Amino acid sequence: MRLLVVGAGAMGRWFAEAAAGEGDEVAFADADPDAARAAAEAVGGRAVDAPDEGSFDLVCVAVPLPAAADVIAEYADVAARAICDVTGSMHDPVGAMREHCPDCERASLHPLFAPENAPGAVAAVVDESGPLTETVRERLDDRGNEVFDTTPAEHDEAMETVQARAHAAVLAFAMAAEEVPDAFHTPISEGLFDLVEGVTGGEARVYADIQAAFDGADDVADAARRIADADQEAFAELYEQL
Repeated sequence: MRLLVVGAGAMGRWFAEAAAGEGDEVAFADADPDAARAAAEAVGGRAVDAPDEGSFDLVCVAVPLPAAADVIAEYADVAARAICDVTGSMHDPVGAMREHCPDCERASLHPLFAPENAPGAVAAVVDESGPLTETVRERLDDRGNEVFDTTPAEHDEAMETVQARAHAAVLAFAMAAEEVPDAFHTPISEGLFDLVEGVTGGEARVYADIQAAFDGADDVADAARRIADADQEAFAELYEQL
């Protein structure tokens, strides 16, 4: 298999390592040519500078969320047999792949973990199946990942809670919290501070892209206001409902 990964960041490197097999040819393309060369050296392969540099059996788009549809359109012509993305949303990338690669195998994959925490669960929309998409899925499974099927609508709706709302809640706590001596921590507060450390240890751009792509943060703000405004009786009713 000749594989081109567009986007030489951590997720692009993860896909190349998780999906390529022995004897496959791997190439990287990136808006930053130095990043493409670094990824190629790290993973094993080569860097390409433009979307017209050859044809590839599979093109995987691993770019930031806002750029996904445009990059799919840009690289569609070099996808000879299959195209996929690992960008984190599904509605727009699947639509772009249908439009620009109607004759290819198509899949949208979302690893629900940071690459350094691999392996883990991978949400999958196989929009047009075939030998290559099946091979990629088998290799992901063989390397310890749990691939499960979903739809673009189901996935994106779930991301509103598991990403947009969850991140907003943790970051809001971080903004409101003050440092306290360790001796005062409860299991709940200690767990929350651990979550803050985990969320703020990533890349700000990635979290900003998630908040822009998925609704949910406003719901967290509204819920916090309801709790803050509730009297004792109303609070107890909310607590019991939850």
